Amino acid sequence: MAAVRRTRLSRAVMGRLRLASQGLAGPGFGSAPGAVRSMTALQAQDLQASLWAVGQRVPGSRVADVRAALDRGEIVRSWPMRGTLHLLAPEDLRWILDITSGRLIKALAGRHRELGISAADVDGAAEAALVRVAGGAAASRAEVFQTFEQAGQSTAGQRGIHLLSILCQRGWLVQGPLAGNQQLVVAFGDWIKDSRRLDREEGIAEWLLRYLRSHGPATERDFAWWSGIPLTETRAALAEVREQLAELEFEGSRYWLSPETAALLDDGVPRQRTVLALPGFDEFLLGYTDRSIVLPAQHADKIVPGGNGVFKKTIVAGGQVVGTWAGPGNGRGAAVVPEPFDGVNGLRPAARKSFELQAAKYRRFLGVEAPWLR
Repeated sequence: MAAVRRTRLSRAVMGRLRLASQGLAGPGFGSAPGAVRSMTALQAQDLQASLWAVGQRVPGSRVADVRAALDRGEIVRSWPMRGTLHLLAPEDLRWILDITSGRLIKALAGRHRELGISAADVDGAAEAALVRVAGGAAASRAEVFQTFEQAGQSTAGQRGIHLLSILCQRGWLVQGPLAGNQQLVVAFGDWIKDSRRLDREEGIAEWLLRYLRSHGPATERDFAWWSGIPLTETRAALAEVREQLAELEFEGSRYWLSPETAALLDDGVPRQRTVLALPGFDEFLLGYTDRSIVLPAQHADKIVPGGNGVFKKTIVAGGQVVGTWAGPGNGRGAAVVPEPFDGVNGLRPAARKSFELQAAKYRRFLGVEAPWLR
């Protein structure tokens, strides 16, 4: 029998392993809820980007499929960690909030003092909002803010959104069905009927295991940053679950991943030549505290121009971020435009062809069939 030849680790291979873990290489997931549940939490501060993030992980899906999953409550969108919106499975939101919300709200205490938000203000806003959405009713964000104002709670500046996020982090409200390109706000208990309950240690251990399976190869520091869980608790959880994981050493650091993904080093890591057009804020880039494995440091400012916190859409080739892309806008002249880091040579012909296929896939996802490319 011929010996199995193990793929040599490199940054490109590490990136392709992450693509496999995240459902961006290989068969992907069978449904939008399945993709979100497997990832545990998907970045969703930009709603439209998050819909495509799910779509890229569910072959053949359309934006209407992902929107329908939100409308049915099969996936939910809230502020579970880092003060940032994410998509989650509904049954996971309560126990994750139980772990994260206290620490997150405490970390924002200084900002809340600047905004004049006291514990009494939060209680008053909660009482008013829960009356507004009682009996299964839903309200737009503007209507919730109007309710806050009527209860004597100013929404000026960022005060309104901070009040809303606190009520969501405490598990009183959650964002529910879509109304156009905005989500309506509903009562948590009316919208999410089945919530799991895990104690803190059990919950962190499960969360870490699921993160490393869905994001690996990743480090304990990646998870601690991503989840907001202190590193000491992360390390204790890793001791509980490490026997269910595979370990790699790369450039002096230890990385963890699922045994199934690690086996690709023997069987062949996919996506060596395939190009992907990923949305801004995708987990492939934002799901780690150290992004240099897939994004060369000299190009980081091209993803977040001016450090403004807005991440551009990325082109990924062979497990590495090689550029950004834009579009489409509206109208017949709309185009999906690649903007490779190599401004002289651009994308190679094969990569260009792969990108065109991605552009066509994106337009089909949106329901716009013609792939008008420049």
